[in-house]
Amino acid sequence: MRRARPRHSTQNTLNSQRKSFSAVSASSALVVVLACSGCGKKGPPLPPLIKIPVAPAELTAERRATTVDVQFIVPAANTDGTRPANVERVDVYAITANRTLTNDQILKLATKVGSVAVKAPRDPNATTDPEEPDEEVDAPEGKGVDQGVLARVTEQLSDDALVPIDLLKDAKSRKSARAKGPSEGPLLPLPTQSPSRTYVGVGITTRGRKGSFSTRVSVSLAPPPLPPATPTVFYDEKAIFLNWVPASAGDGSDALLPSTPLGAPQRSLGYNVYEGVTRLTKTAVADPTFADARLAWGEKRCYVVRTAEKVDEAVIESAATSEVCVTPVDTFPPAAPKSLQTVASVGAITLIWEPNTERDLAGYLVLRGTNQSDLEPMMTSPITATNFRDDLAPGTRRVYAVRAVDKAGNASAPSNLAEDTAR
Repeated sequence: MRRARPRHSTQNTLNSQRKSFSAVSASSALVVVLACSGCGKKGPPLPPLIKIPVAPAELTAERRATTVDVQFIVPAANTDGTRPANVERVDVYAITANRTLTNDQILKLATKVGSVAVKAPRDPNATTDPEEPDEEVDAPEGKGVDQGVLARVTEQLSDDALVPIDLLKDAKSRKSARAKGPSEGPLLPLPTQSPSRTYVGVGITTRGRKGSFSTRVSVSLAPPPLPPATPTVFYDEKAIFLNWVPASAGDGSDALLPSTPLGAPQRSLGYNVYEGVTRLTKTAVADPTFADARLAWGEKRCYVVRTAEKVDEAVIESAATSEVCVTPVDTFPPAAPKSLQTVASVGAITLIWEPNTERDLAGYLVLRGTNQSDLEPMMTSPITATNFRDDLAPGTRRVYAVRAVDKAGNASAPSNLAEDTAR
């Protein structure tokens, strides 16, 4: 016979379960409250994102005797792609060193050889996203060049610029080199190559913060070649021509660092022709002659020539020759018209001839006479047509020729003679 469970024992069990459930519920509610305590709560405001300009693009350096011309594209955007760039100027640094350097070391040890002021935004944070049209971009203001244009910095190579910095004499540099190791590729060519000087550009924000560094470029410090002789200049009706005596062998300067490569360097000579600072030769020409087809009558042109020598993989140019100038004057007559023919009709003789092809052709003068010796122009101003009708009394015989005339007033030789009699 089973004994019934005492009533108070069952009630105690129920009470214990209720307490346990209440404790679990309270604990769960506390977890939920804690989990939600951060929901919708605002923390301290974050500082605005600092806009940093991209690196100057397409940096190049060209050496001409003791001058180095550095060119680059001014930043027009920030590193996040927004426009306009938060840039106030672009600084260019140069250094002659014998080992790899970090950007921080360049800033510390290199020489700032030039700066280009840039038009800056009124509010660096008021930018336009990359996908937005250019019309939405606020135009930068102030003095300086426009963003996105080609800019130039020039360095005159001093004696100090030719001496490499010896980093091993600096204990801190040695320690830094051991700790960091090579970080950005070789600053200079291998020891078998000529000494060189390296350039890098960086944009500076409106608050003086440095942006991204450009690609590094180097120029050789080997002695420059000698310039050629001063060119002679002449022209015809199609182009201006320059001729010069080639440069003699030998180095053009003893002031620059001598080159002592382990192997014989590959050297080749060519010539570049300039009008002002504009180079007219895409690549150096081997022959000592040049033709400039941009001939315009009455327009003055001035030229210099530089010897271009390839040392290792770098090109060094000589000093410029003396400048030669020319102002072409059109004294060149057009060609004589060809295939003059006559067609006789009642009361007239019609002339026809082939057209001339000169670009500066003004027209034609028709000559008429009773024989070859008394030909005279029939008009005072040239006609542009390649045919002419001469009204005559029936039975009149005449001899004809045609001259071509250009816009400068130069007249050609007479065409072939043609004679006929009106019917």
